[in-house]
Amino acid sequence: QVQFVESGGGLVQPGGSLILSCAASGSFTYAIGWFLQAPGKEREGVSCISSSDDSTYYADSVKGRFTISRDSAKNTVYLQMNSLKPEDTGVYYCAAQPLWFRICGLQDSRYRYWGQGTQVTVSS
Repeated sequence: QVQFVESGGGLVQPGGSLILSCAASGSFTYAIGWFLQAPGKEREGVSCISSSDDSTYYADSVKGRFTISRDSAKNTVYLQMNSLKPEDTGVYYCAAQPLWFRICGLQDSRYRYWGQGTQVTVSS
């Protein structure tokens, strides 16, 4: 079973930037998604990257501000977050779809393996 180590969260001012990392155990390449659990809200998909061709998808709320990427040599997926807003605050989780499910999507029901989450707080 794949496991993840997430890092990179923290406190940042509005307009600032953060890079989140999701390092996977083992050597297999998974379709990976990033999800946000904001206070008092349901978990929502933010971005994902497919394992078939590294195609990427973004929620409308983060398009043009967030960039997801993969370093295959390190088996790590990154989420570059720019122009952060207070509404980006919450716990960010990375997750993997089953190995044979190579096209990613933003619905959390597609994902089987979840990281422990990392807190991002955007506040002045």
